[in-house]
Amino acid sequence: MTAADTLTPARFPGAPAWMAGRLPAGFRLTWLHLRTRRVPAGIVALAVCGAGLRAALHWNSSSDPQQFPMIVEAGAAAVIAVTTHGPFGEVERATGRWLPSLRLLGAVGMCGLAILALQLGVTGASLNEGILVLARNVIGFAGLGLACSLVTGGLLAWVLPLGYMAFCQYALTEAWSAPWTWPARPPADRGGWIAAMTVLAVALLAYTLRGPRTRPSDNA
Repeated sequence: MTAADTLTPARFPGAPAWMAGRLPAGFRLTWLHLRTRRVPAGIVALAVCGAGLRAALHWNSSSDPQQFPMIVEAGAAAVIAVTTHGPFGEVERATGRWLPSLRLLGAVGMCGLAILALQLGVTGASLNEGILVLARNVIGFAGLGLACSLVTGGLLAWVLPLGYMAFCQYALTEAWSAPWTWPARPPADRGGWIAAMTVLAVALLAYTLRGPRTRPSDNA
């Protein structure tokens, strides 16, 4: 086997046989990036979150209809945060000039899929706060997860969105009205929307340019 053989697309590790040689290099690169981040598994997890939300809306007898949906929204954001982890560490950073674009594509795409999965889960069910609160909470929690990945790495990036969700559960019971407790705010609360969008925008920019924290062991 020659060096050229190892670089042939058909022999590229992880690339499906039907993909090699049939799609442009950009599509193959995108697929490999998403696969190394376990995005396919993440999509399945988001579908499970949607199904869980639908079941909870039928069975939940809580006096406050925001409590359990908030848990599922934070769970979906935790899935998004974990998919920021890549196995190649600094090696990938040094050689991947398309890496920032792929990070942006992956994060935005997963946010959109999370909102879609949860919306499909509540179709035909009674979600008192509506799709607007669902979308706002998902993007806000996802922003926290992306920001956490810059410090902890992707594998532990779920800690901040789930931890903040627990705090907001308390804020919900205490009827706090601060904009930074956006998961507990009503749909029309402008301050809550501004806070959630700001968190996502800042975290997404930093994540796109810098990426999650890597460790020397990630290079293996």
